[in-house]
Amino acid sequence: MRQVVILAGGLGTRLRARLGDLPKPMIPICGRPLLEHQVELARRHGFEEVTLFVCYRPDLIEKELGDGSRLGVRIRYVLEREPLGTAGALLAGWEHLEESFVVMYGDTLVNLDLTRLREAHGASGADGTLVLHPNNHPFDSDLVECGEGGWVTAFHNRPHPAGRWFQNLVNAGLYVIRREALAPFRPWLGARVPGQMLDFGKDLFPGMLRSGGRLLGYNTPEYIKDIGTPERYDKVCAEVASGVVARSSLADPAPAVFLDRDGTLNREADGLRSIDALELLPGAAEGVQRLNQAGLRVVVVTNQPVVAKGQVTEGELREIHNKLESLLGLEHAFVDRIYHCPHHPEKGFPGERPELKIDCDCRKPRPGMLLRAARELNLDLGRSWMVGDTTVDVAAARAAGVKPVLVRTGHGGRDGRFPVQPDFTFDTLAEAARFIVEQIPGAPSTPGAPNTP
Repeated sequence: MRQVVILAGGLGTRLRARLGDLPKPMIPICGRPLLEHQVELARRHGFEEVTLFVCYRPDLIEKELGDGSRLGVRIRYVLEREPLGTAGALLAGWEHLEESFVVMYGDTLVNLDLTRLREAHGASGADGTLVLHPNNHPFDSDLVECGEGGWVTAFHNRPHPAGRWFQNLVNAGLYVIRREALAPFRPWLGARVPGQMLDFGKDLFPGMLRSGGRLLGYNTPEYIKDIGTPERYDKVCAEVASGVVARSSLADPAPAVFLDRDGTLNREADGLRSIDALELLPGAAEGVQRLNQAGLRVVVVTNQPVVAKGQVTEGELREIHNKLESLLGLEHAFVDRIYHCPHHPEKGFPGERPELKIDCDCRKPRPGMLLRAARELNLDLGRSWMVGDTTVDVAAARAAGVKPVLVRTGHGGRDGRFPVQPDFTFDTLAEAARFIVEQIPGAPSTPGAPNTP
């Protein structure tokens, strides 16, 4: 795979005061056009061909970027003669598409390890791979549901029904697509009525799923944000200047904050079995939001022996975690991943699941979940932290080589399971997060506005 397709036809009506006569993808980011940042990202990851689908003022784009030789790639231009929507444009430009290709939107700033993405797509055999990420306003976002192995199972467009809890995963607007998977949709061009458009998120991907297509969800904490409004544009520029963007790629090891679940994020419930019993602790969302705004990866690691004991199914646990993510989202906070250990070493519980009654490496205080997260998210454990309410959490932190922090919520360290001491102790997760952020050079020390569009 060597082709990146960039949909660069945007007019930029809401940014007209900043753009003047420029097309939206040419807006300057730290003195260089946004499109140039995208082309350079493609080149860094070995993509040789960049195909730009252009519409408004293509002359200005071609004058700036030329044939791409200055940037180390070959650029081709495909003129959209009328707006057809994000997916419709590709169908109209079918002959310019290679066997498989990456799709970017021309109004997003991206710092993502495209090599990892390309390898994940190739290994999966998917028809399409959708880059997904959590955000801090899932309640008014179109959400994507993934099942075992990360395969997309459903799309949930807003508004969401009351009383339903969905996974906080949002379509980030970056894809890898197999060209032949688009073939069944080509008749749309001949059948469309004037003005009709075909969108990836609302039309094409749900259609692929309904017809048996295999779509992989690629969940990543990396940086992908659109600049479609003056407020978002200013936010992106500030995050470039502060180093948040540069630190976000999975190509570079990054620090994380690991969080225990029960007693740290939500009230301790002695083996939480019911979704109705899940309730956030005061200050929990504030603490997570503070970590989000500092650009730290936030990872939940939780022992859930209720699964091995047969008291909660994997599906019920997934619903509980969907609610946890949704409650955090209502307060503009999000976690990057939730890892759980379903095992339990002791046998003899009515209804238990024998296959899960094992002495595993992932059950805390063993560090398996933290080490798995480090592999999957390229985490620098030496610069990472673990916040929990028990000596089990402290011991797991020690075993993984991260800094242990105890909070006085939940068990407050009174479980007495292990003879270990934390490096620091705070009353709440909010206080712990404030302290951790203060240790990160250049990170904001106070919460601000929501930071994920």
